[in-house]
Amino acid sequence: DLAMALPPQLSEAERRAALQRAASARKKRSQYKAEIKSGARKWTDALSDSDPDIRKMRVRELIESIPGYGTTRTILIMERAGISPTRRVQGVGNNQLQNLLRLMKEVDS
Repeated sequence: DLAMALPPQLSEAERRAALQRAASARKKRSQYKAEIKSGARKWTDALSDSDPDIRKMRVRELIESIPGYGTTRTILIMERAGISPTRRVQGVGNNQLQNLLRLMKEVDS
């Protein structure tokens, strides 16, 4: 049990590389969200993206990157779609996805 609680023992070089990968992934997700906000990309693109860094984005962050969607509106939509506030894009089930797409259509029309 104790072994699971401890973080992995990494060498300094491994730790630095992991930090660099994490920073790169955050930057990639940030750029993706900026493209959605500017209209250069549709939010639904993230649902079919094969990039693991994008698939690890939280659904809440994805929806909030859409112009006109703040925290309150996003939480309401996610609750109605049955999606946990901490759910990541890769973890959205088919029913949740269908509910989300339907709700977003209703809101957009």
